[in-house]
Amino acid sequence: MSEPLHVRAIGDADVANVISLWEVCGLVRAWNNPKKDIAFARRKSESDVLVGEQDGQIVASVMVGHDGHRGIVYYVSVAPDCQGKGFGHQIMKAAEEWLRERDVWKMNLLIRQGNEKVQAFYESLGYEVEPRLCMARKLID
Repeated sequence: MSEPLHVRAIGDADVANVISLWEVCGLVRAWNNPKKDIAFARRKSESDVLVGEQDGQIVASVMVGHDGHRGIVYYVSVAPDCQGKGFGHQIMKAAEEWLRERDVWKMNLLIRQGNEKVQAFYESLGYEVEPRLCMARKLID
């Protein structure tokens, strides 16, 4: 494992760098505006975006939040040239700690079906597949 990440909440000056990180990691989708997603996460105390810095550069991030009962993460990212160094584990641990500080006792996460590499990563952190069916409905186009 490499040196520890310095993890902190995203600042205004970090937004463009975080969006670039998400783009290079293949996390941005045409139907989700990442700038709006970041602003939405920062708007209330139930969510935030955490960034992990190494040598003054943002190399990892996670959007974390809760609904008052369960936590969830989105946009978990590590710069491609920094993957395999333990930064993913560190940024996830930071998200878990963020939730623990708010007395959230369980975290859920969503993985696109067929993404075995990401599933294996989360399993290495102790996450398990639960027999659930995820349903969704768009409320705003």
